[in-house]
Amino acid sequence: MTIQYSRTVETLVEGRPTSDGAGVKLTRVLTGRLQQRLDPFLMLDAFANENPDDYIGGFPDHPHRGFETVTYMIAGRMRHRDSGGNEGLLQNGGMQWMTAGRGVIHSEMPEQEDGLMEGFQLWLNLPAKNKMVAGWYRDFPSESIPEFRTADGVTGRVLAGESHGVTGAMQRDATAPLYLDVHLPAGGRFEQPLPAGHNAFVYVYRGEADIGGTAVPVRRMAILANDPQSDGVMIESTTDTRLLLIAGQPLREPIAQYGPFVMNTEAELQQAVKDFRNGQLAG
Repeated sequence: MTIQYSRTVETLVEGRPTSDGAGVKLTRVLTGRLQQRLDPFLMLDAFANENPDDYIGGFPDHPHRGFETVTYMIAGRMRHRDSGGNEGLLQNGGMQWMTAGRGVIHSEMPEQEDGLMEGFQLWLNLPAKNKMVAGWYRDFPSESIPEFRTADGVTGRVLAGESHGVTGAMQRDATAPLYLDVHLPAGGRFEQPLPAGHNAFVYVYRGEADIGGTAVPVRRMAILANDPQSDGVMIESTTDTRLLLIAGQPLREPIAQYGPFVMNTEAELQQAVKDFRNGQLAG
């Protein structure tokens, strides 16, 4: 495939160091102020900790309503348990996709005491009509995630969407998410078609990428411009580089968020909090 007009970089974003759960240190790359710009994506957290003190507390029981979480592990193991009776062990290269829908209470706890814990969690919004659907959960072990390799030696893992003739592990009609983990060798070039109306960004977690003449350093997110002339994006690298390419169809609906609840109105948020306090969130 050949991209005729590649998207360019609108802006570079440096993640904000923070902690969540029981003190897990992480970098919040996509924050609340970017939710409208990167609709349908609500949040992206990146974590890469070698010190068990930075992650061993994990994420004890906590609620969600109104969106989906996508957890992708690069290294380490994380045990999931939820109020729907689901339990699974997320391991190296695996993905967990959870639809919170009308409500779920779950925990995500590391199952190691030393070594590297590295991965990402992406929050994907649900359309208003689906915010109160029944919760859903699935683990995808590493070997079940489809991969491709280009003639230029670029390899990619297709977590969602489609790339280079490979259909990803997950598909969603309303938001049409594309979620790729792309590995470029030094001197590599990667091209990916993108619908003009979709919001898209790149997060470099190894090496350095070049997009339309803009250098994207490691641990930076590049928001891709929505140029109606563009038919995709072309990414080059001068060193071994690993990055996430994420894109999706915007919902263009109001976003009302209060912590782990993402709805469309303040009244719906108040109901979510009330349901949680009354033990009815996941009912």
